[in-house]
Amino acid sequence: MDENTMLKVLDSCYEKVLVGLPTSKSVNAMALEYSEKYSNPRKAAKKMCDAQIAKCGTSGFLSGLGGLITLPVAVPANLASVIYVQLRMIAAVAQIGGFNPSDDEVRTMAYVCLLGNAGTEVIKKVGINIGEKITINAIKKIPGAALRKINQKVAFRLVTKFGEKGAVNFVKLVPIAGGIIGGTIDIAATKTIANVSIKLFIDHTIT
Repeated sequence: MDENTMLKVLDSCYEKVLVGLPTSKSVNAMALEYSEKYSNPRKAAKKMCDAQIAKCGTSGFLSGLGGLITLPVAVPANLASVIYVQLRMIAAVAQIGGFNPSDDEVRTMAYVCLLGNAGTEVIKKVGINIGEKITINAIKKIPGAALRKINQKVAFRLVTKFGEKGAVNFVKLVPIAGGIIGGTIDIAATKTIANVSIKLFIDHTIT
């Protein structure tokens, strides 16, 4: 997998995040569910992330998604499922925080969140001068060309990340009957992603 392929995977998964899959809620439905339960946005986002992380730890969790995520490029179904689940969680945090997941800058920052604590480094390497703290208001001022550069750098880092550690470290594969791949998502990585997304879209800053 190269950078361009990974970017296609990210874009395709994100489009599916916005509308949902037959077996999973759209990002809008999931965000509304928790916003209606909890008036405090941070609490709503935290409860939503905790619930998603708990589901990610269930054996066979990905098997129900793998067969439903069809992408324009050939990638392992488990990898597409992991990216879909994590992007949907991030986008729901963004909506709970009052941002529109369909906006280009929100999509870009959702991709950045996938890198966890290394995300801010990517933004700074693009040469964007937004001060010591990265805020969503500053991100909104970034031109489209710069957003595309950030997307490409995120894709490159993800390819490198998977190449160095191997997909098995991100998805604990569990073969089940019929050759379908099930498994759980790496909980520690998903918790980090959740924390970064809450800092950005709820607290409005990541350092």
